[in-house]
Amino acid sequence: MKNILFQGNIIEQRKVVDVEDRSYQFGDGIYEVIGVYDGKPMLLDEHLERLRRSASAIQLTLPMALSSLKSKLLELAELNGLREGIIYLQVSRGVAPRWHEFPAPDVDPVCLAYTREEQRMTDIEDNGAKAILTEDIRWLRCDIKTLNLLPNVLAKQKAVEHDAIEAIFHRGKVITEASSSNVFIVNDGQLFTHPANNYILNGITRQKVFQLSDRLQIPVNEKTFTLNDLLAADEVFITATKLDIVPIIKVDDDRIGDGLPGSVTKRIIEQFRLDVKHLTKNQCLHR
Repeated sequence: MKNILFQGNIIEQRKVVDVEDRSYQFGDGIYEVIGVYDGKPMLLDEHLERLRRSASAIQLTLPMALSSLKSKLLELAELNGLREGIIYLQVSRGVAPRWHEFPAPDVDPVCLAYTREEQRMTDIEDNGAKAILTEDIRWLRCDIKTLNLLPNVLAKQKAVEHDAIEAIFHRGKVITEASSSNVFIVNDGQLFTHPANNYILNGITRQKVFQLSDRLQIPVNEKTFTLNDLLAADEVFITATKLDIVPIIKVDDDRIGDGLPGSVTKRIIEQFRLDVKHLTKNQCLHR
């Protein structure tokens, strides 16, 4: 039996969340997914800082300090023997009678976390994958990592039905991001990706790519680009936690570049893998 983190305590995975938890009835909460590689969580501090920002944006008080939450997540991963996979963390506004307004101040947020084994997609990283295009019908605060993900679910299902790894969103002619990842294009050796404003989630792996690109002296432009720019790009890739960095070699029926993972994307993937190797050799899981 695996353990979960529930309200600050690590317990056996038997707890049933109350039916009046606002996460069920309103999607009133936030979450993070942290990648674990060979037993070591990657960019955990960055994920927790984004959790804090999301909580602030929806006026949700986190139930414990980030330092305490970090310790509990590390303990949970260790107790569950997680070697390769994810830690899922969620905080809802709490359990209260179903009214749209916030519950009374004495209602405590509900915090839970669990782990799941999940292997890396190195074969897809090496060979590339297909994506499709779909209209971005989400709300206008995509920068907050909330539990309201139905449009993303519908888009991802559409991708699955078209044998694609991802659905790339566009608002009119402008590419924003994808159903569960950020989107980059490469032209003339430079990266282009949508600015981190309210239309996209500022992905943690997205930010990591910025760091890697700086190290590799690859220029990065946070600048909007269009559907036509995407289809005419030299290279396209997507980024997300545990998905890591995946070259997109086909969008709908259009081949990207020569239909193979591009040289710039491959350099970034290789640098990411080196960082993962360094992490697993030098970072201890213990608190």
